[in-house]
Amino acid sequence: MPERDSASPRRDPDARLGDLFENLPAPTQQLPTVDNNSAPSPGSRRAARQAAGTPQPDADADQSVAAAEVPSTSAPIAESPSGRLEDLFQADHDDSDLRPPKKKRRRGCLVALVVVLAIVGGLAAGGVWAWNTYGDKISETLGWGEPKDWEPGIATGEALVTIREGDTGRPVSTALHEAGVTKTEDVFYDYLIDEAVAVTFYPGVYKLQKKMTAEAALAALRDEGNKLENTVGMAEGGTIAASLQSMADTLGLPVEDFEAAVADPAAYGVSAQSLEGWLFPAIYTFDPGVTATDVIARMVERTRESLATAGVPEADAQRVLTIASIIQREARTADFGKVSRVIQNRLDIDMKLQMDSTAQYGYGSLHEGVVSSSAEALADPNPWNTYVHEGLPVTPIASPNDAAIAAAMHPEEGPWLYFVTIDLHTGETQFSETYEEHQQGIEKWRTWCKANPDAGC
Repeated sequence: MPERDSASPRRDPDARLGDLFENLPAPTQQLPTVDNNSAPSPGSRRAARQAAGTPQPDADADQSVAAAEVPSTSAPIAESPSGRLEDLFQADHDDSDLRPPKKKRRRGCLVALVVVLAIVGGLAAGGVWAWNTYGDKISETLGWGEPKDWEPGIATGEALVTIREGDTGRPVSTALHEAGVTKTEDVFYDYLIDEAVAVTFYPGVYKLQKKMTAEAALAALRDEGNKLENTVGMAEGGTIAASLQSMADTLGLPVEDFEAAVADPAAYGVSAQSLEGWLFPAIYTFDPGVTATDVIARMVERTRESLATAGVPEADAQRVLTIASIIQREARTADFGKVSRVIQNRLDIDMKLQMDSTAQYGYGSLHEGVVSSSAEALADPNPWNTYVHEGLPVTPIASPNDAAIAAAMHPEEGPWLYFVTIDLHTGETQFSETYEEHQQGIEKWRTWCKANPDAGC
């Protein structure tokens, strides 16, 4: 701004430079001198002090001798015609002041040490973690440590291994180890995984040997000759008449033994005219020497367990099993709750159930493999036919599973009175509140059956 320019006195920069050069010391000519004791190397501090006329301490002389003994590879410093530049700023300046402060150097070393220790500590901790986590695998890969499997050919003695219902590779592997068959608990399971073996384990007691390899143990479990106990099954929705012969054949017992075993429900504490519905659908295993009565008693007891789990009062067991047996025969699992509601809604208004499964059971055609009932079955006056009689059939018509029993106790909420499966392949079912809607569903079913003549309509 103009006001500030006028307030500041002007100075001649050339005058200031002139003052600087006028104050410089007078130049002195530097001539080389000869010292018999030592000759200062060009550019050394000693040479600088000699040029200034400063007396030399003995220590400097000693240092100059040492410096003279070492050849210098540096070029001589050209002298200023006006004297030494260091005299301009400080007459006696020690170049040690130009060195970095020692404190900072120590601090830098300390930081570096901390970083190194942190890295080393991290690596050590990581190594400990890796060994604790993967030590067994590392040892196995590198061939260290004890082998996990027995050597082939050293199997001896006898070991009994029990495989339970639903056992898969891991629990079987544990059972083999606990019986003394395999050397370690995981070797059998690891063998199945490593070899990508797909195997189904059947419940039973198997006779194997001790100190078998995992491969040999698997072969023994697959050999039917090593199985000591027998397995029988009751199918979901199965009936007594359709199951007894199979049980007899599997266990090697006369079928007459089973017919006699189911003849008296009271022997098992069941207050009904038949044990139908009381033989729970599952796979059972029995020790050698089992009797037909033992088998039936085990199945009845399993049904009681299911009823208790569903919260069924003992006095209501027969009614719930009867409803559950119809649900089991009439619907897919996803629709159990809705079918249960249809049954309950009809019972509430004294409407005939009109379930084909009940008519077929009473007529003896339940296992013919067709959905629709014959005219004869629908008209037969047997006490199970709900097309003829109101209310529930006199006994259950099949063996219901846990889901069907639970659905009988807890129907899904809804107004439905009718249902019809309109696609037998997918099980798609239409539930309706009115008869007109139901007729539309029946028409869909007939259309589907025409398009699929071999589907069992």
